[in-house]
Amino acid sequence: MSNDNHTPVTHDASHVPAHAAAEPIPDPGLAPHTWRPTDVDPRAEKRAERQIAAMFIAAMISAVLFVVAYFSFEVGDNWDTFAGMGASTVFLGVTLGLSLLLIGIGIIHLARKLMADVEMVEMRHPAASPPEDRAATLEALNAGLDEAGIGRRPLVRNTMLGAVGVLGLPAVVLLRDLAPGSTLDIGKLAHTIWEPEMRLVRDVVGTPILASEIEVGDLINAAPEALFPTEENGYPELEAGDEQVQKAKGAIIVVRMDPDDITPMKGREKWTVDGIICYSKICTHVGCPISLYERTTHHVLCPCHQSTFDLADSAKVIFGPAARPLPQLPLAVNEEGHLVAQSDFTEPIGASYWEREKQ
Repeated sequence: MSNDNHTPVTHDASHVPAHAAAEPIPDPGLAPHTWRPTDVDPRAEKRAERQIAAMFIAAMISAVLFVVAYFSFEVGDNWDTFAGMGASTVFLGVTLGLSLLLIGIGIIHLARKLMADVEMVEMRHPAASPPEDRAATLEALNAGLDEAGIGRRPLVRNTMLGAVGVLGLPAVVLLRDLAPGSTLDIGKLAHTIWEPEMRLVRDVVGTPILASEIEVGDLINAAPEALFPTEENGYPELEAGDEQVQKAKGAIIVVRMDPDDITPMKGREKWTVDGIICYSKICTHVGCPISLYERTTHHVLCPCHQSTFDLADSAKVIFGPAARPLPQLPLAVNEEGHLVAQSDFTEPIGASYWEREKQ
């Protein structure tokens, strides 16, 4: 490429490692190197700089338009659809895709037209390079950084950094969708559909659970009865989206063990029924569902990151990245012998988050 005087760059032979001086094969007869227009023509070089900067600026604009589209279009807006996709989907996809594409093209354009354009031959050498080779490599790396010209091309450098920086805006905006509902309402994570006297039912089938039918060592995946509405129980039908949210928050595991093995947390002495104890099924690390149970140790394992909880000791964490015990659901038995909840969970379920201590 060109230097400050726009003449082709040459390399000092002293940069070549000593063992590379003796060629293992004769010169195969490569054609002389052809310099690019940007290496010899200052006007072509400046034109390439402007083109690259324009791509990075366009990438920034596309990232900003993504944010605008995110707040302007509601999910379900179907005007001016393309291939069956709504306006929100099309605009978000196009703007984010263009931003990523333009950054990629700009970097490729920079590498092809402005960065160093020289042939290099590197001979094979032992895995542990000699000290002089390592010193030569560092010297060549520094020379390459100088030849790239980023330091003396502020327009390219600043627009590239700006494009990559602005690309973070869509990522920050999309974090808003991690909260349930249309607004960032952290309080919704602190409560579930469980309420006093609501029966525990088997997951999938929705049949109530009799305390007498659970054997020591059993683990049952269960759910709130409100997710299985019938004329008998009187619970209303939930909309599909709300049903999935409530199911995700209300999922539980029910385990029976010898009552003497249970070490209850202070104030929770009456939260179990004859050794039957109930915890949230959602890991407190990042929210994966758990149910890998080892009956002899009363340990339950999260399959995602191997967080392990001791169900006999208030589901305390004994291994892995989880920072909190599994929330416990207080249990009772109704007149028919079915397991019911005494109340909702008394702490937020699921993964840890920044405002959890305030709930």
